[in-house]
Amino acid sequence: MKHLLKMTDLTKQEVLKILNVADQMKFNLTHGLEHETLKGRNLAMIFNKSSTRTRVSFEVGIAQLGGHGLFLNSNDIQLGRGETIEDTAKVLSRYVDGIMIRTFKQSDVEELAKYAGVPVINALTDDEHPCQVLADLMTIREYRSSLQGLTVAWVGDGNNVCNSLIAGALLCDMKIKAATPKGYEPARYIRDYAGQRLSLTNDPREAVAGADVVFTDVWASMGQETEAAARLKAFEGFQLNAELMKLAKPDVMVQHCLPAHRGEEITADVFDAHAEQIYDEAENRLHVQKAIMTLLMGEEPV
Repeated sequence: MKHLLKMTDLTKQEVLKILNVADQMKFNLTHGLEHETLKGRNLAMIFNKSSTRTRVSFEVGIAQLGGHGLFLNSNDIQLGRGETIEDTAKVLSRYVDGIMIRTFKQSDVEELAKYAGVPVINALTDDEHPCQVLADLMTIREYRSSLQGLTVAWVGDGNNVCNSLIAGALLCDMKIKAATPKGYEPARYIRDYAGQRLSLTNDPREAVAGADVVFTDVWASMGQETEAAARLKAFEGFQLNAELMKLAKPDVMVQHCLPAHRGEEITADVFDAHAEQIYDEAENRLHVQKAIMTLLMGEEPV
């Protein structure tokens, strides 16, 4: 693994390696054990999209590993003034040991990795969110011990998290069902990747029936604010509520990448009933990203 660009680039063995190192990172932190696997290393953190969890988890994570993160938004660097991605990649590679980018176009991340001489980490694009899904897989494994054979349901927009989740679930031998309104299906490339292994429906009840884990996300993501009213109408009936959740297994988990809009994609009572799982999911972004940075930029912890 030279970069982390999208879930479909990973093998099952690489996913499990990341999860195992993330478990070790969490254990070490919880028990006060030093794990400065990135001592003296520097990470350029390019943010063309703002974030709470991504910035804090990467910045705190690399500090805990003994390294340093440099926050760079589009106004801080020449990318925002027309410098090419190629030039930016080549120059930053002379200064830092890794580049993390949170942006809009997946092609920009791919181009950055093409020209960078250091590892590139995709912290979110319009197509993919691999760091989030790896944290999701870590959380499910913590609660269920094993991922193999579990049934995962996605209800809502076939967005970047959904795309990455489909790949992540299949890589870990999980069954995946996705319910989206017509016209809001997962991306074509991920449907082609999954083939018949993906159960795709427009009926949330069909997706949630018998599920071990149910996922949702906001109906209008960052950059889609002008579509919010149309999406609110299109997603009627796709809310995670008590009635829908009765169709899942009695011990069902709920995962939400946050921020959550209670009363829209999920009711307050369903969120509160699964809040510990959701907040564990958010915390695990820290541990997974420390594992990713370590495996790409440092030395595996002992």
